[in-house]
Amino acid sequence: MTGGLLRTTPAPRRPEVFDRAYATKIMIILAGLVTTVMYIEGMLTPSLPTIARDFSVAPSQVSLVLSVYLVTGVALSPVFGKLGDIYGKKHVLTAVLVAYTVAVSVTGFSPNFEFMVVARAVQGIGLTLFPLAMSLVREEFPREMVPRAQGTLSALFGAGFAISLPLGSFVSNDYGWRTTYHSAIPFVVAITIACFFLLRESPYRRPETRIDVAGASLLGAALALLVLGLSEGPSWGWSSTPVLAMMLVGAALLLPLVVIERRLFARGREVILDLRLLKIRNVMVANIVVLISGLGMFLAMLALTYQLQNPLRAGGYDLSIVQTGLCLLPFAVGMLIFAPIASVFVVRFGTKPLTVIGSLVGAVGFFLATLVTTLPALLLVMLVVGAGLAIMNASVINLLVLTVEPRDMGLGTSMNAVFRNMGSAIGAPIAGSLMATYLVFLPIPPQYYFPDVTAFYWCFITAAVLFLAAAGVTLFAREILGRRALTIVAQPTGSSGRTGVPGAEASGRVSTAGSSDTSSRPSGAG
Repeated sequence: MTGGLLRTTPAPRRPEVFDRAYATKIMIILAGLVTTVMYIEGMLTPSLPTIARDFSVAPSQVSLVLSVYLVTGVALSPVFGKLGDIYGKKHVLTAVLVAYTVAVSVTGFSPNFEFMVVARAVQGIGLTLFPLAMSLVREEFPREMVPRAQGTLSALFGAGFAISLPLGSFVSNDYGWRTTYHSAIPFVVAITIACFFLLRESPYRRPETRIDVAGASLLGAALALLVLGLSEGPSWGWSSTPVLAMMLVGAALLLPLVVIERRLFARGREVILDLRLLKIRNVMVANIVVLISGLGMFLAMLALTYQLQNPLRAGGYDLSIVQTGLCLLPFAVGMLIFAPIASVFVVRFGTKPLTVIGSLVGAVGFFLATLVTTLPALLLVMLVVGAGLAIMNASVINLLVLTVEPRDMGLGTSMNAVFRNMGSAIGAPIAGSLMATYLVFLPIPPQYYFPDVTAFYWCFITAAVLFLAAAGVTLFAREILGRRALTIVAQPTGSSGRTGVPGAEASGRVSTAGSSDTSSRPSGAG
C-alpha cells in the first residue's frame, strides 16, 4: 500500500513458475485471433480495384477503405491498451472482439461507398487486439522466451495473408467481395467465444489509472483530416479550399495535442503519447521504425494490387482477382518463412543487426520492383520484400517489449501500434494519390481510368527510401539481446548511477525486463 493505492502488479514470469500448458493455450488462441483478423483484412486487398469500379470512385478514394480503418485504430489503440491495464486484458480483449464481430458482419451489406467507409471505421477497433495480445504474451512467458513467442505471432501475420489472399480472391472472383465478409463471420465468432471461456484474466491491473480521452480525440481527428485530405486531393484539387483546410487543420491539431500531453504528464497523469516512455531510446527507435515500415508496406501493397490488375500494356499485367491474390502470395510466404527464422537468430545476434538487415532487404526488394518487367521476376521481388519486412518486424518488437517495465506494457505496445497504424494510414492514401495523379484512360472495355507505370515507379521508390531510413534509425538503438547485450550488462555501474541494463535512460527508469522489483512501486510512479 503506497499513497493509498494498492499495486496488484506481480513480478515478471520466471522459468521455475512458468505455466507451460496455459502459455501454450494462450499461443493457440492468440494465433487463431491473429490469423483470423489478418485473413479478414487481407481478403479485401485484391478486390480494391473492383470495389472502386462498383462504387464509381477513384483509386485515391478507395484507399479510404484501408486508411479509415487504420485511423480509428490509431485513436483507439492507446485507449483500449489503457483500459486493458485498468480492467484486465481479457475483459477488454473480449469486448473488442464483440464489437469487431458486429462491424465485420455489417460491412458485407454496404449499400454504398459512404456506408462501407463508416463500417470500416468501426471495424478499425480490431487493431486494438494486437497490442493487447502482445501484452498477454509478455506477461505469461519468461523473458528469454518472449522473442520466440513474438516471432511466432509475427509469422502468423504472414500466415493470415497467405490464407486470405488466395482464398479471399477466389471467393471474391466467383461470388463477389461481399461474400468474403459473410464467410468470415463464423471464424471471428468462434475466436471470440474461445477468448471468453479459455483465457484467464491478466494479473496486471491498475484500476486507479485515468484514460487520456482528449489526447486520443485530438490524435484521431488530426490523422483523420490528414488522411482525408490526401485521399481527396487528386479529385478535388490539391489547391482547393477544402483540401488545404483539412491538411492545415489536421497539422495544426498536433500542436494542442503536444501541449495537452505535456500538461497532463506534468500533473502525473498518464497520456496517450507518454513522453516518459518516448524518452527511452529503444522505445523511440521502435516506434519510428514501425511507423516507417507501416507507411512503406501499405503504400507498396496498394500499388502492387493495382499494378497486377492494371490492363494497360505499359506497367500492368491485366490479372483477375484470383490471379492477383495468388501473385500476392509470395509476399505472405516470405513473411511466414522468415519471421520465425528471425526470432531464433535475434536472440543470438541481437535486435539491431536483424532489424537493419530486414530493412535493407526490404529496400532492395522495393528498388528491384521498379526495374522488373516480367511477372515471374515481380513475384520473386515480392518474396524478397516479404522476407525483409518479416525480419524487421520480428526483431524490432523486442526493442520495445524487453525494454519497458511490465506495468507499462499495455501502454507501450499500444503506443507502438499507434505509430505503426499512423504510418499505414498515411501510406495507403499517398499511394492512392500517386496513382490518381498519373492516370491513363483506356478507351476499350472496361473504359476506365487506370494508373500508368510512372505511378507505380514512384510508389516503389518511396517505399525503398523509407526502408533505408528505417535501417538508419535502428543504428541509434541500444542493443538488448545477443552477445553485445551481454557485454553491456556485465559492465559495472558507472559513477553517474546508470546501470548497464539496455534501455535504462537518463530519465531514471531502468528496464525491468530482467528484474522482478516492480511490485513495491506506487501505481503513479515514473
